Amino acid sequence: MQTYLIIGNIFSLLSAICIAVSAVKKSKKDFMYWQIGDTFFGIIANIALYAYAALVISIICFIRNILSFMDKLTQKITVILLIISVVVGLYANNLGVIGWLPIIASASYTICIYMTKNEQQMRYALIINMALWFIHNLYVQAYPSAVANIVLCFWTAYQAYKNLRKFQK
Repeated sequence: MQTYLIIGNIFSLLSAICIAVSAVKKSKKDFMYWQIGDTFFGIIANIALYAYAALVISIICFIRNILSFMDKLTQKITVILLIISVVVGLYANNLGVIGWLPIIASASYTICIYMTKNEQQMRYALIINMALWFIHNLYVQAYPSAVANIVLCFWTAYQAYKNLRKFQK
């Protein structure tokens, strides 16, 4: 079990690095590129940490991020991914209410990715997403990701504020 916790945290750290890099990207394409890495490493971390609902969500998010990166995320695909993530995520949930958090985070973020091309709005959605994942990651002991999640909440809020101030000038 200890080995899996260490492996999970190593991949959690790699996931956290990718999400941190994505937060400072200027274009949606660059943003999504790094989020593909985030979800890839998150898949491996969730396997090692026995977080099954988060694993399902990470796999679906990986697919969503690739499709968004390639500009192939249609309304129909978005709805299908949302339904699959909620149904399969709830079925795979082995953590009770904590297991719902990745499902909620993913569903809300998926809607945002589809609905907007605006990186500022994506930053706002990312803040909410990271806050929900922070709670989940603390619970499953994915400490590098939990630290990254809370730091990124504040960092992304700062980037959003800075970007907002730039447009007000």
